[in-house]
Amino acid sequence: MAPRRIQLRRAAGWRKPEGAVVVARPTRWGNPFRIEPKLGHDRDWAVASFRAFLADPESADLDYPSRDEIRAELAGKDLACWCPLSGPCHADVLLEIANGTD
Repeated sequence: MAPRRIQLRRAAGWRKPEGAVVVARPTRWGNPFRIEPKLGHDRDWAVASFRAFLADPESADLDYPSRDEIRAELAGKDLACWCPLSGPCHADVLLEIANGTD
C-alpha cells in the first residue's frame, strides 16, 4: 500500500498508526509557513509557499531539512498532521518528495 496522509486526532481511543511519522508543528517536518487569516494567508497559501520553498530552498532563510533528507527519512512512511484530509496539507508535498512523485 502506498504511503498516505493521516489526520491526527485527540479523540478518546484514537492511536497514531504504527510507523507513521508526525509532521505537524513543532516537529522538524512542520510547515514553516503559517496560516494567518488577517494577512490573507490561508491553508492553500501555506501549502503553495511550502512547495515553492522546497523547489528553491535559497528563496527563504529557513532551517529546514533538504529534499535528500526528506527522501531518506520519510520515504515509504505514512505522514500524520492535524490538517483535515479534505483539504491541502504540507504533508502531501512531503509525501510527493519522499516517494519520488514530485
